Amino acid sequence: MGFLKNMFININSIFSNNKNLEREIEESKILLGKVLVNKFSNINTIREAEFKVFSQWGDDGIIQYLINNLQISNPYFVEFGVENYTEANTRFLLMNDNWSGLIIDGSIENVNYIIKDSIYWKYDLVAKQLFVTAENINNVFYSERVPEKIGLLHIDIDGNDYWIWKAIKNLIADIVIVEYNSLFGYERSITIPYDAEFVRTKTHFSNLFYGTSLLALCDLAQEKGYSFIGCNSAGNNAYFILNEKLGPIKPVSIKEGFVESKFKEARNEQGLLSFIRGDNRIAQIRDLEVYNTRTNKLERF
Repeated sequence: MGFLKNMFININSIFSNNKNLEREIEESKILLGKVLVNKFSNINTIREAEFKVFSQWGDDGIIQYLINNLQISNPYFVEFGVENYTEANTRFLLMNDNWSGLIIDGSIENVNYIIKDSIYWKYDLVAKQLFVTAENINNVFYSERVPEKIGLLHIDIDGNDYWIWKAIKNLIADIVIVEYNSLFGYERSITIPYDAEFVRTKTHFSNLFYGTSLLALCDLAQEKGYSFIGCNSAGNNAYFILNEKLGPIKPVSIKEGFVESKFKEARNEQGLLSFIRGDNRIAQIRDLEVYNTRTNKLERF
């Protein structure tokens, strides 16, 4: 029994040390992020502002650059598709700038993880478990008392991103970030056909058929009173600023701002990563049915 007791104590000690190490790493990352924020100068494109603290790519830097150069209406954010929030585009905004926010994910396991994280009591954060659809998004904003004017909205659900932004009413964000599918290019205004139950891994084995083209997003942004200011260097997030909030930030053309993704996320019919690159990815989804947002008709990709 003494041996088992000592082993249990040692396991607890290791776990505690690991948690302390995680905390120290997190604090060091935040400190480095603060240093990088103060290094912004002579930025010509938003990609030049990139750095990563908690974001998957360099979006932490872009967001910091924008909030430090815009007159933000309300330090409040909404982000969809955050998984367990250890890697997210608003976490640094929450911890470095003390913003408030609502985050949404479809997995109850992910939301429970977030609620158990110390971040949940340290900051003004609400985590909601919800499979977001065009039909329920406005209701959740109402039930969670999301302000009508917020600083940032980030939509990243690997599917109905265009349709969700189109459906949002009575919410005005100074900055809007929406995931786009660069395989759809920038010359066609297309998106996946709306399906409230869309899941990319189930819809097509390749894992490449999802989301929207950049042109479709730019058209929608213009309808909603936003200007396109560019994409991140990974080629998956497009940035839009409310026209009346642009200030020193300059809009760019779709051709100037478009970035083709290079990450290899394609899968084979057995569900394993195939690592195909370039136009071979496009061949995987050629002839699938897409929705043209200008003609309001279905067509073949």
